[in-house]
Amino acid sequence: MTGFTAGKGSFVNYSWGWELRSVNAKGRDLRLRVPDWIDGLEAALRAPLAAGVGRGNVNLTLRVQHDSEAGTLAVNRPQLDSVLQAMAEVEAVAMDKGVSLAPANASDVLALRGVLETVSVEQDTAPVCAAIVEDFVPVVADFLAMRAKEGAALYEVLSAQIDEIAGLTERAGVAAAARKDAVADNLRAGLGKVLDNSEGADPQRVAQELAMMAVKADITEEIDRLLAHIDAARELLGPRDGVAGDPVGRKLDFLAQEFNREANTLCSKAQFGELTRIGLDLKAVIDQMREQVQNVE
Repeated sequence: MTGFTAGKGSFVNYSWGWELRSVNAKGRDLRLRVPDWIDGLEAALRAPLAAGVGRGNVNLTLRVQHDSEAGTLAVNRPQLDSVLQAMAEVEAVAMDKGVSLAPANASDVLALRGVLETVSVEQDTAPVCAAIVEDFVPVVADFLAMRAKEGAALYEVLSAQIDEIAGLTERAGVAAAARKDAVADNLRAGLGKVLDNSEGADPQRVAQELAMMAVKADITEEIDRLLAHIDAARELLGPRDGVAGDPVGRKLDFLAQEFNREANTLCSKAQFGELTRIGLDLKAVIDQMREQVQNVE
């Protein structure tokens, strides 16, 4: 399920900004962009995310700034020596050619790239790491709450689709009963054709062909399996006994495939206009369900 949250925090002379988002995916992919100079921070932030998210592509971005981030200025002696040597060589060449150069002062030299640099002051990052991890708790809670809100909306959509599938399955059973006379007529016509051409045929073979014709027209198993899948889907969508982090998306995805399989078989066996229409309606609702299931954790 999708989700997004952002926030800011601070501790002593540190400040930071959060951005946490997720998009739908079949699996789980947690991508964290956090400062690597804070020891142990990524592992500490990854744990609560992994515990709360079972499915989806999740991206966390954390930017941390130190108030004295500029650090202290220091002269880069190797770079300074190189610059002074280069200046001496330039002056020597200029003198040989009779060119007079203006004298350089210290500020000119310091302005050259690499001569003056910022040196960071090494600090213990454990306290700021602990503060960031503590501040992450409400961020994750807000993020999961947004995903839960979307999950509640998806529950209503999927429940309505399951109810529609159940209604169509019930109609299919009624239509199957109504077509019995038509199926019987078809079997009698088929039997007549077999008998007309059965001279010298093996009686057992004839009986097998007739049995096959009857089996091909029977959709009882398809109806029973659809009803079983409906019960299973409702159980997955129902209360989870208060257990958090129990993903059902993949199970629902599998059930949607099984629904589609039975609907296809029902259509192929229909041989009856009303039953064919019901089978096509079933396939349409199941396709819609499969699309929504991709968003479920």
